[in-house]
Amino acid sequence: MNRVKTTNDLELQERLVAVNRVTKVTKGGRTFTFAAIVVVGNGNGIVGWGLGKAGEVTAAISKGTESAKKNLIQVPVLNGTIPHEQTAKFGGAQVLLKPASHGTGVKAGGAMRAVLESVGVTDVLAKSKGSSNPHNLVKATIEALGELRDAKMVAANRGVSLSTVFNG
Repeated sequence: MNRVKTTNDLELQERLVAVNRVTKVTKGGRTFTFAAIVVVGNGNGIVGWGLGKAGEVTAAISKGTESAKKNLIQVPVLNGTIPHEQTAKFGGAQVLLKPASHGTGVKAGGAMRAVLESVGVTDVLAKSKGSSNPHNLVKATIEALGELRDAKMVAANRGVSLSTVFNG
């Protein structure tokens, strides 16, 4: 995973994935708090997720956004799609991401759609297997995106330049 060090020059859009109301029952009555999962991305290969908990929904969302800005990753996006097929698992959630041709759109549901649109992918086929828990789906999707490698990364890891590979 390629982590992004600074967020100063990035224009990040936030997307709310899910809000969960948590009830704590005590001797004095019920106490309600809210947990919000937020995904932020610049639409150009950078994405991150965060969880915020607070007594009000707006405060939980802002805490989630701040948390998301602290763990951003860089994802290779080629012509609006991903470079290759990738699977990942987190908890009970398992995701499958496949590259798609131009014009296909984002074929993904719920939490996966929010992550893929935030990173800037416009054409992809995605399937969620197992748990539909938004927490684990977001984490599995980001894990899958973090494992993606494009041709430049692979060539750099092997110590070869792309020009020598394609020119002979």
